[in-house]
Amino acid sequence: MPEDARTHIDDLASFVEASPSSYHAADESRRRLEQAGFAPLAEGDAWDLAPGGRYVVVREGSVIAFALPASVSATTPFQIVGAHTDSPSFKLKPKPTRTGAGGWWQLGWEIYGGPLVNSWLDRELCLAGRVVTISGDEHLVRTGPIARIPQLAIHLDRQVGDGLKLDKQTHTTPVWGLGEAESADIVGRLADLAGVPSHDIAGIDIVAADTQPPRSFGADDALFASGRLDNLLSTHAGLTAIADAAPTEAIAMFAAFDHEEVGSASRSGAAGPFHEDVLTRILAAFGGGADERARSFAHSLHVSSDVGHAVHPNYSERHDPENRPVAGGGPILKINANQRYATDAHGAAAWNAACRRAGVPAQEFVSNNAMPCGSTIGPISATRLGIRTVDVGVPILSMHSARELTAVVDPWYLTRAMSALLER
Repeated sequence: MPEDARTHIDDLASFVEASPSSYHAADESRRRLEQAGFAPLAEGDAWDLAPGGRYVVVREGSVIAFALPASVSATTPFQIVGAHTDSPSFKLKPKPTRTGAGGWWQLGWEIYGGPLVNSWLDRELCLAGRVVTISGDEHLVRTGPIARIPQLAIHLDRQVGDGLKLDKQTHTTPVWGLGEAESADIVGRLADLAGVPSHDIAGIDIVAADTQPPRSFGADDALFASGRLDNLLSTHAGLTAIADAAPTEAIAMFAAFDHEEVGSASRSGAAGPFHEDVLTRILAAFGGGADERARSFAHSLHVSSDVGHAVHPNYSERHDPENRPVAGGGPILKINANQRYATDAHGAAAWNAACRRAGVPAQEFVSNNAMPCGSTIGPISATRLGIRTVDVGVPILSMHSARELTAVVDPWYLTRAMSALLER
């Protein structure tokens, strides 16, 4: 295995550990990009963009970075790699603290997205996200291991061998302590982490994350297990590619959005205005209006990257008989006749050309006709912007589990292909 692939996977592990929530992922992306020489932009300020400049802007849990060629104009096209920063999880409800039977302290939370709920049982979980004070100040916080969803012992559930059945309200409630009910104040603990009085906390966006570190394992350490591979794997790939991008003909862009797992319909999601706002402001900085924007978009390309399904050795019949992505076989091109993925023939050709330039193996994913596939930010962005879009990703196992699995080499392959695409 190439040493570069191992270096890349170690950096992915560091990125995942720094990013237990979408807000942390956006902030860590911004930090890394600023370290690489990208200048931070604020949406509320005027933007003074210079040819050859590199910039990054954050909106809540989403981040967009771009590198301008020296020859940038009002009609320069974009080469975009897109991903998302959120993952299926659990999100704290208002008034989250409760005392359960037996004196257990428990937390009330909602299910965020579509997690494999059983995979979250009996794991030490942290809480992470943002708290906002009454004055509007935002603080990112994360606890150590603090909560666990305990599974019922087999002696009290003799039918569990016939299939685990979980009530999403009562059976997913975690424990996080014991003692007097008056002391069970999770918001107070989050306030302590933020360094503010508890009574100043006026809003919270807090999710759960697994605390087991990412790691390589298996024969020759060729496999990699981690939480939040969906979709920090793609976010990290795009972040790494844009950091080194030196485009000559197109504007290179990396965009990672929040709320993909719940439909993307938010001010910071791919269905919201953030992406379009940034694209429009870039072109406007060089004199572009509606006509120039249409001309730019007509020659632009957006690669939407999200993890996909590797052939599962225990359930191989669930996959298409001919199109069977394998772990270690390189990034996958996602195709769906019903537009669940945005790939068309021209987009496929552009992606395959990038893989060829990068010397990266490529494969295709098409779902089994009896099993409709999920979707991505690809069709959403294509519909909103009208930019040709292609859906790609890395094959993994255990998608939406608290801990997912991929081949060590595939994230590196994806990053190399993205880099080739952004070098236009």
